[in-house]
Amino acid sequence: MLLCFFGLFFLSLAMVSTHSVAFHVRYHDAFSASAATALLLTACIAPAFQFAKFSFGYFVSFYLFTMTAGYFWLNRFSELEYDHRTALISAIVSIILFLVPALLIRPQTNRATTIPLKTFNHLPACILVFAIFTLAISSLSGFHFVGLSEMYKYRTELAHPRAVQYLLGNISGALIPFAFACLLAKRRWLMLFALFSVSAMYYAVTLTKVSLFLPFYLVFIALLSMMFEAKISAVLSLLIPLLVGLFAMIFLPDVSGQTFGLFSLRLLAIPSISLEHYNAFFANHPLTHFCQISIVKRFVACPYSDQLGVVFANEYKLGNMNASLFATEGVASVGPVFAPLSALVCGLVIAVGNKASAGLPDRFVLISASVIPQILLNVPLSTTLLSNGLGLLFLLWHVTPRSYFDKTARCSHELTRGPDREGRR
Repeated sequence: MLLCFFGLFFLSLAMVSTHSVAFHVRYHDAFSASAATALLLTACIAPAFQFAKFSFGYFVSFYLFTMTAGYFWLNRFSELEYDHRTALISAIVSIILFLVPALLIRPQTNRATTIPLKTFNHLPACILVFAIFTLAISSLSGFHFVGLSEMYKYRTELAHPRAVQYLLGNISGALIPFAFACLLAKRRWLMLFALFSVSAMYYAVTLTKVSLFLPFYLVFIALLSMMFEAKISAVLSLLIPLLVGLFAMIFLPDVSGQTFGLFSLRLLAIPSISLEHYNAFFANHPLTHFCQISIVKRFVACPYSDQLGVVFANEYKLGNMNASLFATEGVASVGPVFAPLSALVCGLVIAVGNKASAGLPDRFVLISASVIPQILLNVPLSTTLLSNGLGLLFLLWHVTPRSYFDKTARCSHELTRGPDREGRR
């Protein structure tokens, strides 16, 4: 499955060069030494995902490794001028140093004090009520159900207070997926439907793709987790969208532009393209030294008055180009030479999530964290921790009583073991 995924992924990247010529990628040969280099590098690192056990770090690492593998390819075919060799070596060492703690630090148990089970049973309902309240408050600043083509136009009209912006990010990134996973574990279908409906309405007050697809993506991940083990589900969560994009591009020319653009370009290629452009830009511009983090900005003089996404939009005219931790905490902050050290620290932060979720069912971790890997492809780790719910999700995992899942597991065992000697279940 890994071989199939990365083979198709590189095929889609080759198609990007003709589908979206503005991104400075030119695939110029059916097969060449450049393509072979990218394939070989990917093939050398990918086996780590075959042998590692599933964890939160595994889920995040697979997404970020996919992005890095995409950069291996783009580095060989880029039209941008910078030191491609140094950047490639930096990317290789960065992903390896990130994977070591993220995949290998995997505690089996969490002995921390948790919320009493009786209290925790009411938490999903409290999250639902809080989400409804926040939705009502947010709608005062604007409420628009519009298509994707008009999304950016109306988004500029939204003026949520800073506190509400933090609430919206944490609700979409952590609270709704966490409550969804809890309710699914207990099969509380009516409340699940209510949570799904409320989640769908968040698109009208945020006008982001994450909010638009969140409820459907949660259902998608839940269905995968019902049919496959967590590791396979993590791979399929990217392989299936990739197949949809390629199928549309080859067999459905009437809708290929939007479908391929959404799945193959926006979901998979853009994070790698962003890393490529960050390497090119900061090869000739001052580094940020982490000044993109609000707290650090108070102590470090920042050479850029705008956010990096806006800076890149002005430079390359490709829209707001926010990027992953490898681009922001790595290349932009310390440059390609020291970027691997930054990646190691980020891997240790992800390992904290492994510790917080230790002892929880793999399926629960997969569903409750389903949005985070998507966010980390396009948002710095520091921003994801505070503004997009990752830090809150760590806390929720930390205080979740492991006994919450005992009854579910026991019922499942009784249904599958068959009748006992007296003919009873």
